[in-house]
Amino acid sequence: MKNPNGAVEAFAKLMGLVRELREKCPWDREQKLGDAAKYLIEEAYEAADAIARGNNAEIADELGDVLAAMIMAIVIAEDEGRFAADTLLDGAATKLIRRHPHVYGDAKADTAAEVLAHWDRIKREEIHTREPGSGLEKAGRALPALMRAEKLGEHARREGMDWADARGVLAKVREELGEAERALERGESDAAAEEIGDMLLALANAPRFLGHGAEQTLRRACEKFAGRFDEVAKLAASRGMDLKKLLPEEVEALWQEAKHRRAT
Repeated sequence: MKNPNGAVEAFAKLMGLVRELREKCPWDREQKLGDAAKYLIEEAYEAADAIARGNNAEIADELGDVLAAMIMAIVIAEDEGRFAADTLLDGAATKLIRRHPHVYGDAKADTAAEVLAHWDRIKREEIHTREPGSGLEKAGRALPALMRAEKLGEHARREGMDWADARGVLAKVREELGEAERALERGESDAAAEEIGDMLLALANAPRFLGHGAEQTLRRACEKFAGRFDEVAKLAASRGMDLKKLLPEEVEALWQEAKHRRAT
């Protein structure tokens, strides 16, 4: 059963604890806002990994670390005279209310798409007020490139420009791959790299047409590759083979064997 009052009390306790550590712990006292940003990013990725694994205890633990890191950043910012915690919290609440006019105002939104349309319009208005003339180039600029590529595609879709389906994305990928190969044939490595960048941008948007996220899709592929590579290394070691000295076809044979072993 949810207990909002209990959550508020627990949040206040955690913030008080972080403030106390900031005052009494030598390591915490030395931290700057830049240090806090680094830890916040690390904890966020660990939380994302826990969510992907689906272990509830691990998810709760890692989200708790994210929250503690976030509070530490707020407390450090307070100490540095940047803003007060209550100002930040009030601002976050005000922004949520402003961006949900269908809940807290007279706007109508019966679908998630309509909610996003309101959100994007209001966010554009906010950005334009701060930075007149800014547009899509601001979207997700602080994100890792893979996540930003997907976000740009989502924004473009909501503005009316997108591929029809995953096949359209893959056709674009093949087109960019061909251009990259032709640039390599001409000996133009910089041009080839630019075309590969275009190909990666398109490919990052393919998973969303299949109901998946680019980051999660690539993360699963990384885990699969790592597992198969470890199996290849074990096979080579068990047979007294030096992986670095094997011919490409010998490595490929081990790879295919590892794939079969990992699949069964």
